[in-house]
Amino acid sequence: MAGGILERMAAREHEEVAFYSDPEVGLQAIIAIHDTTLGPALGGCRMWIYPGEEEALEDVLRLSRAMTYKAAAAGLNLGGGKAVILARPDTRKDEGLMRAFGRFVHSLSGRYVTAEDVGTSVQDMEWIRTETPYVTGIDLSVGGSGDPSPMTAWGVFQGVKASVRWLDGSEDLSGKTVAVQGAGHTGYWLSKYLHDAGARLFITDIAPEKVKRVVEEFGAEAVAPDAIFDTEADIFAPCALGAVVNDETIGRLRTRIIAGSANNVLQDEKRHAALLQEKGILYAPDFVINAGGVINIAVEIDGYDEGRARRQTDRIYDTLTRVYELAKKKGIPTIEAANEVARRRIEMAAHLKRRWGAPREALSRRARITGGVY
Repeated sequence: MAGGILERMAAREHEEVAFYSDPEVGLQAIIAIHDTTLGPALGGCRMWIYPGEEEALEDVLRLSRAMTYKAAAAGLNLGGGKAVILARPDTRKDEGLMRAFGRFVHSLSGRYVTAEDVGTSVQDMEWIRTETPYVTGIDLSVGGSGDPSPMTAWGVFQGVKASVRWLDGSEDLSGKTVAVQGAGHTGYWLSKYLHDAGARLFITDIAPEKVKRVVEEFGAEAVAPDAIFDTEADIFAPCALGAVVNDETIGRLRTRIIAGSANNVLQDEKRHAALLQEKGILYAPDFVINAGGVINIAVEIDGYDEGRARRQTDRIYDTLTRVYELAKKKGIPTIEAANEVARRRIEMAAHLKRRWGAPREALSRRARITGGVY
């Protein structure tokens, strides 16, 4: 198994993968640090039951790499990391387990900064914070940024407008139809922003009560979960699970634009991106359009200000436009263009570090994190 781990780390160019076990509190966790060229590795802590340790490792390696590119494309001075806790969040989570995980985070001396993710909450971040300052996404009442979902949705909304403008010459969403897959926190807020902008909504989710809320509040039309792929709409907005654009669904899509908050929307990034390009469907790369939540918690590191977080999130509109311009210029899929935009920024920072060493600002920022100013 060790050889396999090292090979996978090398293939993805990870800097560090750490494993931790504390049987007394039931903690088994992995933290992956992909790249710290731009700054400390920021990434959420996911709590999930995996089929096995191999699947958990594969998930944390994949997600941490995506975080590097997300932070770089968003213009943040942060690297990419991710953590997974191998446990059921509904039955195994308690203060002891989360504080033990906080100690694990602290052992990495600030190279990794954790945050909320699938299966974890603001309360969990509070428990982690009792053991380490290297955590973001804490409650507003103690100077944190709270739930990042509204800002994630706001960034997706900006990306939808940029995508519509790219195709139609105008960002006006009046009368546009949007099929939203997922009515959770982010899907709900995105539906609100789209409704307020005059869009007509189709909504689906495996939880009927969430669908009912969006239908009642925003006049959306409910669609069965599997039928969302066959729904004719200007925009398909995946806001739930990843890998929803795959061999089975790609031929069913009846949309001009794919733009949503879900991570890893394309099951096979290279092949499915090329197929979307052939079909004339504009794909808003997930790690660019859904960066609002990361931007929100990144702002918290230097002292949270909602206005500043929103202004930085607004830039997703311009970043996505640059991605589309590069894709058109080179004749490549938009995901390849997004990867290139992110790589260019990382390579620039790496060059400057080799030439001049770490900048004073970065050193000062790390000192503030160490001092626990939140």
